[in-house]
Amino acid sequence: MPSEASALAKLYLFELSTASKPLGEGRTLEMVLGCYLVETLSGAYILIDTGIAADAITSGEAQLQRRSNVVAQLDALGLQPSDIDTVICTHFDVDHAGYHDSFPTAEFIVQRSHYNQARSGHPRFASSRSHWDHPSLRYRLVDGDTELLPGLTLIETSGHTTGHQSVLLRLPRTGPILLAVDAVVMERLFTPTRNAWPHDENEDLLRASTQKLLDIVERESVALVVFGHDGLQWQGLKNAPDFYE
Repeated sequence: MPSEASALAKLYLFELSTASKPLGEGRTLEMVLGCYLVETLSGAYILIDTGIAADAITSGEAQLQRRSNVVAQLDALGLQPSDIDTVICTHFDVDHAGYHDSFPTAEFIVQRSHYNQARSGHPRFASSRSHWDHPSLRYRLVDGDTELLPGLTLIETSGHTTGHQSVLLRLPRTGPILLAVDAVVMERLFTPTRNAWPHDENEDLLRASTQKLLDIVERESVALVVFGHDGLQWQGLKNAPDFYE
């Protein structure tokens, strides 16, 4: 877990797209597709995921509305892709890795088990491979929970995919914030007895990772958990250009 001192200054939430899926009986599942930007006290910038690819083909009943992309969100903050020092890859699903190739000067950080699974040709990650496996990209592979810098810890949370990672941040005013990402996509799923969704790879690992995050929330007195795609929660969160500090 992170040390008491933190090198972090701000956290920006980028809402890039929304998706609505009818559930029947007049109910609709509202989802947000987004990514995150961390600014350090030294002025470095760390992206967490890059959002859905511009060339992504969507199918099924969900209706996707594209609102922005990560490059446009950075531009609104006065930043360019070359200003990004690091990109943390939670996993290579098309809605999380679609603009990786827009950051050729950054170092990309991913769990070794996930990288190896994707590079082996797993069909799940094929549609976004041209973006996350671009020859210009530099990867650093990590194994398990890793403190990347004071105040920022990668949390291995397999289940949704092999080697998925969530991120625990410690901000100077807000305190600890947990970005669950797709380990827990909806607040109502933040329970150890949850069931897997269709895109989850392994229900047993998913439940174990959920319990792991629940334990972190209690042990670290986490002030805010941001769930990966919870459209209802995101309505009440600070979105860029606003930020948490």
